[in-house]
Amino acid sequence: MQSPRPLGAEIKHEFPVLDQSIHGHPLVYLDNAATSQKPRRVINALSRFYERDNANVHRGLHELSNRATAQYEAARERVARFIGAAAETIVFTRGATEGINLVANSWGSKFVTAGDVILLTEMEHHSNIVPWQLLAERTGARIEWAPVNAEGLLDMSVVREQLALSPKLFAFVHISNSLGTVNPAAELCALARDAGVTTLVDAAQSAGHLPVDVREIGCDFMAFSGHKLCGPTGIGALYGRAGLLDEMPPWQGGGEMIARVEFERTTFKAAPYRFEAGTPDIAGAIGMGAAVDYIDELGRERIFDHDTALAEEAAGRLGAIPGIRILGPCAGRAGLVSFALETAHAHDVVEMANREGIALRGGHHCTQPLMRKLGLTSSARASFYFYNTREDVDRLVDAVARIDRFFRG
Repeated sequence: MQSPRPLGAEIKHEFPVLDQSIHGHPLVYLDNAATSQKPRRVINALSRFYERDNANVHRGLHELSNRATAQYEAARERVARFIGAAAETIVFTRGATEGINLVANSWGSKFVTAGDVILLTEMEHHSNIVPWQLLAERTGARIEWAPVNAEGLLDMSVVREQLALSPKLFAFVHISNSLGTVNPAAELCALARDAGVTTLVDAAQSAGHLPVDVREIGCDFMAFSGHKLCGPTGIGALYGRAGLLDEMPPWQGGGEMIARVEFERTTFKAAPYRFEAGTPDIAGAIGMGAAVDYIDELGRERIFDHDTALAEEAAGRLGAIPGIRILGPCAGRAGLVSFALETAHAHDVVEMANREGIALRGGHHCTQPLMRKLGLTSSARASFYFYNTREDVDRLVDAVARIDRFFRG
């Protein structure tokens, strides 16, 4: 039996960008919740397509077009298997954001009417808030909020009460990009299904970090991005339950998504193609397929265990700094830690860490409503992936402690 691939330091050499120094210090990349780095396998897949197979898909009969089409559709099938879905339920998008907007504009415009309730959680990313606010403005629907308690967890007793009132839609994040909270997606979808509520799961932070299977979760929609699971930017996928996509009208019009165009009318292809107007990001889809191959080769259970172990160690050690505030649950967090120093603004923390070669993220993390509820304007965030190490945690903790001492004078 073949031994599992190593994680941590032994795999860093497969990521060219990590082999550099920043301001004279070896790079420690801890901004993985914003975007992950790309292994040579993904970079080579992109280069190979552009060097040998570049052509438009579906509309050509020549050899390059045939190759491009075969690879593009193979990527769709591979991404589908990655989340336990069938290929015809996968729409390629520019990312999780576009996937959510597609549902809001297509499904929402058809099925949401005045007086309907859209249920969101207080920990949502702006990408899973703004599209629903725009839909509510267009239709006269209203938004309600599932509360987050002091531990950074959903208040499940309230969520059960809210779902029992049968809102039209429940859209929620699988893993919070600010708190590191892992929401019980299967339980939430089961509660919603029992109440006849359509569900959308934002899996941007989870698809590349822990096993995700839409059959086990039982959601109606799921959106995720390629760039957060070692794939290229500008590519992602929307899963729509079989049959549900076929009930939805096209969102954008153009080439490829049509069956027949006449002067008087247009008829459209079946899903998923009716939602992929124009020339798609062919290379991006191929690169995303290569990325999910790579992730599954490493094993998402192992990745999750690795990431969470680093995050829990970082949270514990950072928590020893006087006056620091660690956001999110004390136990069971995903592979990220957001924190606020009483002595320094998050932007100052990130800038000073950058001088030591450490890449963090500082700000509201596109969760302004959550930050306001927490009484904060911003936080610093360290987010881990399988190429990070305990030495990276050491560098992080030492740097934050020095920054705190500097501002204390």
